Amino acid sequence: MATPHSAHRDHALLALEAGKHVLVEKAFTRNADEALEVLDAARERHLFVMEAMWTRFLPHMVALRGLIASGALGEVLAVTADHGQRLDTVERLLAPELAGGALLDLGVYPVSFAYDVLGAPAAVHAVGALTDVGVDAHEAVTLTYAGSRAVAVCTSNMWATTATTASVVGTEGRVDIDGPFYRPTSFTFTPFVGAPWRFEPGPGITAADGGFEFQAAEVARCVTDGRHESVDMPWRATLEVMEVLDEVRSQLGVVYPGE
Repeated sequence: MATPHSAHRDHALLALEAGKHVLVEKAFTRNADEALEVLDAARERHLFVMEAMWTRFLPHMVALRGLIASGALGEVLAVTADHGQRLDTVERLLAPELAGGALLDLGVYPVSFAYDVLGAPAAVHAVGALTDVGVDAHEAVTLTYAGSRAVAVCTSNMWATTATTASVVGTEGRVDIDGPFYRPTSFTFTPFVGAPWRFEPGPGITAADGGFEFQAAEVARCVTDGRHESVDMPWRATLEVMEVLDEVRSQLGVVYPGE
């Protein structure tokens, strides 16, 4: 469902009430309360619903999670991710009533990336700038984690195009993901002992090809198997990422009409 963020909750509920499984464009809703409404409706009706965070299913992200799980990076200490596109002439992104701004459209990618690696943060610190109509134009978000030395830095920007790269640094090595990190891409693993090596997504898989097929395959598997949520993009992840975005907006002073 690819409608403005302001309509995600209402349209998802309409589809669920009609007995339909739903794939909802990211960011899932305007806020965590709306997200919980949609998830509760799917739970009550025993229907599948998933946030369309397609990056999570791309080959380089599957490989990255496997590399981290193997212990090759050691203890993860730092995650960085950046997403900037010159979108300040896109009308819906300049409209508070459509839940415009950089965060829900662009910033959700870096925050979701950090969540994929480190889970839910214990604390959120955000700085940024707003447009003259009160939506966010760019922000830098720092995330810290309970019981962990790790820190994540997520940046987003709709005033300028940035490198859109990401990295994960551990005590035993680091991964540098080529931009744009949210599309099918490659990465370099540099161990602190030994030679670096490259991960390539495979023949015929490039950023220009889109990469949505991996997400579509996951939805098909889940529906066929009678599952209501994806193991790799579970409801809890959607809700906890939305809670981070809510806190960022609160600190920046962004409020959408009708919330």
